[in-house]
Amino acid sequence: MQVAGKVWGKTQLICQKPLFEVHRIEINAGGTCSMHQHTQKFNAFYVESGILKIIVRRNAYDLTDTTILNAGDYCEVPPGEYHRFEADVDVIAYEFYWSELDHNDIVREDHGHS
Repeated sequence: MQVAGKVWGKTQLICQKPLFEVHRIEINAGGTCSMHQHTQKFNAFYVESGILKIIVRRNAYDLTDTTILNAGDYCEVPPGEYHRFEADVDVIAYEFYWSELDHNDIVREDHGHS
């Protein structure tokens, strides 16, 4: 798959399906991505090597969480929450994106009848 350069390193798409993606990312020491959110997809990180800091502005409460991921660690960011990653050392990680169907996604105007 094609490798794309980023200001913080590079990313390579590994797998892309309608509701799921995997990217291998290499983050240079001192690199950070933009503070951003995904409106409909989850964003998760799995670190292969290095140490990656994930900063998340929580919607449920007025707090910014910081999670430090070492090799073998994993964390998820739900849709709608602003987040970024930062690396103080070179990092190799995998980014996962997926969307979930809302099984309660129905708005009834009436209840029908027999």
